[in-house]
Amino acid sequence: MAEKSAEKKVPNKSEKKSDKKPNIFSRIAKYFRDCKGEIKKITWPAPKTVFKNMGIVLVVIIVIGLFIFGLDRGLYALLGLIMNVTAT
Repeated sequence: MAEKSAEKKVPNKSEKKSDKKPNIFSRIAKYFRDCKGEIKKITWPAPKTVFKNMGIVLVVIIVIGLFIFGLDRGLYALLGLIMNVTAT
């Protein structure tokens, strides 16, 4: 058991230099190369699908906007009725 602990290898100076991280510019370049590779893997939707989905989103936004507008006007009218009743 004591022999195994004595066998531990102490790294010398030349081995420490190989563990050094590459400089910042090479790391940034590697990052962008990896990003480019990942973007190539993406399956992009067809333009027809994009426009169909865009139309659905716009219709839903308009419907929800009209609902909120109607709710706001209705509550405003209700508040007006309440304020007129309490004022008289």
